[in-house]
Amino acid sequence: MSSVEIYDSTLRDGAQAEGITYSLQDKLEIAQRLDDLGVHFIEGGWPNPTNPKDLAFFEQVRALNLRARVTAFGSTRRPANAAGEDATLNTLLKAGTDSVTLFGKSWDLHVTEVLKTTREENLRLIEDSVAYLVARGREVTFDAEHFFDGCAADAGYALETLRAAERGGARVLVLCDTNGGTLPGEVARMFRAAAGAVGAPLGIHTHNDAGLAVANTIAAVDLGAAQVQGTFNGYGERCGNVNLCTVIPVLELKMGRASIGREKLAQLMDFSRFLSETANVAHDHRQPFVGESAYAHKGGVHIDAMNKDPRCYEQEDPEATGNSRRYLVSDQSGGSTVVAKLGRFFPELSKKDPAVAEVLTEVKRLEHQGYQFEAAEGSFELLARRCMGLYRDRFRPLSFHVSSRKEAEGEPEVAEAVVKVEVNGRVHHTVGEGDGPVNAMDRALRKAVEAVFPDLKAVHLEDYKVRVMSSSDGTAARVRVLIESSDGHDVWGTVGVSENIIEASWIALADSLHCKLMREEGR
Repeated sequence: MSSVEIYDSTLRDGAQAEGITYSLQDKLEIAQRLDDLGVHFIEGGWPNPTNPKDLAFFEQVRALNLRARVTAFGSTRRPANAAGEDATLNTLLKAGTDSVTLFGKSWDLHVTEVLKTTREENLRLIEDSVAYLVARGREVTFDAEHFFDGCAADAGYALETLRAAERGGARVLVLCDTNGGTLPGEVARMFRAAAGAVGAPLGIHTHNDAGLAVANTIAAVDLGAAQVQGTFNGYGERCGNVNLCTVIPVLELKMGRASIGREKLAQLMDFSRFLSETANVAHDHRQPFVGESAYAHKGGVHIDAMNKDPRCYEQEDPEATGNSRRYLVSDQSGGSTVVAKLGRFFPELSKKDPAVAEVLTEVKRLEHQGYQFEAAEGSFELLARRCMGLYRDRFRPLSFHVSSRKEAEGEPEVAEAVVKVEVNGRVHHTVGEGDGPVNAMDRALRKAVEAVFPDLKAVHLEDYKVRVMSSSDGTAARVRVLIESSDGHDVWGTVGVSENIIEASWIALADSLHCKLMREEGR
């Protein structure tokens, strides 16, 4: 096979992950972005009377006029029902999609213990259900649930379930590793057996309970799987489904198999981050291809080699998936790291420049105190430019005082901050109220500086993290505060460290505004 269909189940299987819930609007926005990315099938959910959100999705998604085939998902008929009288099948028809995916039991354990029916009746359920939908103009994908466990228990019967779906008219037969515990060699052996038993194209649907979902998917594609089912960011029940953010680049870049195409591949990291934001979960920085750490280099020896040839420590070009190379500054860094990080601003900078040694010495001194610049590149850039005499602080925080008060029982607590800031030789004494001490300090600080530096009005705080440096010191422990800020175009991180969480926040907050001023000055 020179190309592979991508069947996305982020809106259905992905929504079954712990801690993830999509609103109707979320589902519609994700569907639009999936279509823009170029997937072939978008599984919208399981429409049934007890799930009004999915019913509404199928009604409203039609107005988007997507190129991808929106697919309704459901089960074969119940043993006691005729196909024409089965509520599940008829609700699938009411979803109004041209494409329907039916799952049926391929493991006799589920047939006898879950469905409480006979093996022979289960085969009739599969064939009847598929045939009923096909006769009404639907293109049917059959998901052979628990196929690999079923094949291990009774290969002959598992293969008969595929033949039943093929007789009913299914377009694709998808082999599911539903429990996620099959080894790649077994997937390959059983896939070959399925390919020899039926003539319809085969697909693959894997879960990641043993950490093998990608390996099992690639094993199936190697043997001719025409369709890959999965979710982006690997969301899904238990340990998740196979991660399409990993599988798609492997198909395109490693195996030479067309899926969404190289042009769309460059949008992958942006989509992955969008999905994390929409799902309201932290983006996994260590995902292959689309994680922020996928092409992040920290060791001085590594970075020195990377400056000579990126192939030394990178398996693919980061830009192929919309990612970018990053050099991390830490106490493990050498001059090559500093030169690499500052190279985009100072392309002529050499490792032998005295400024490089000065920057490196300051980085290591601060990291010994608990600072960390890996996620605080804004603070690192400020540090470097200050050491090199290329940035003079445009304002100087002098002091702060923060207090909290509660007006009455049942009323929210209000934080108040009083700050003194020197701007252009003049001391400003301002007060701000907020939902917490950092918010209050932010508002007070802005009152002092925004009138002089109006560009700062565009800056807003996007994330705030606190890390206790040594829990053994109890409440006297040093803390590291990381703040992520944005002006709507750029995003930067800043860091502060102190035994006082308010002071650490104050340092990071001031640096976030300095960083904006520094970059505007550079422009």
